[in-house]
Amino acid sequence: MKILHITCSPRGEQSVSYRLSQRVMDRLLTQHPAAQIVTRDLWAEPLPHIDGEYASALGGGMRDGARTANGRAMSSQALSERLIAELRDADYVVIATPMHNFTVPSVLKAWLDHVVRIGVTFNVTPEGKVGTLADRPVYIAVSSGGYRSGERARQPDFLEPYLRALLPTIGLKNLSFLSVQATAAGPETTTAAFAAVERELGRQFVAA
Repeated sequence: MKILHITCSPRGEQSVSYRLSQRVMDRLLTQHPAAQIVTRDLWAEPLPHIDGEYASALGGGMRDGARTANGRAMSSQALSERLIAELRDADYVVIATPMHNFTVPSVLKAWLDHVVRIGVTFNVTPEGKVGTLADRPVYIAVSSGGYRSGERARQPDFLEPYLRALLPTIGLKNLSFLSVQATAAGPETTTAAFAAVERELGRQFVAA
């Protein structure tokens, strides 16, 4: 049993999105105490954006020289394959992300660009794009400074619709979004939002 835990906030473990994702992790580890956790802190160790080497790999060519965040040489193709392998091997995926400028942070976009890969995690067919990954539960813990959904929302939300469109492209359709909204409104609002999430998690995991 493996859990892939992806975090994206510059605030690290102090961030609301991370704390929210830990509520999910706690529930999963209660059910699967021997689970192996694979952690990807995309802010502490940001991934390089896809580049010409990645494009060459898709076209059949490859050049050496791309580097990981800690300086070790790695081709864009090899890095992509490592990230895809982590995702493919996971029984559960937990993504902790803040909303940045109405959508996902650039560090999460970089990860998505590496794992959403034609001919590897999806194929193009006459019926459209078809994912190659086996479906599994994906929990997405989202924090936002304002209200991004509901009757009090006064801003667009390109984060959730984007992930709901993109992740099924590679076969991940079992998506659960958990939100703590309006964190800028103060601690009382955040505390109430966490309480609502706990109730929702209770319903989901009892049902499971």
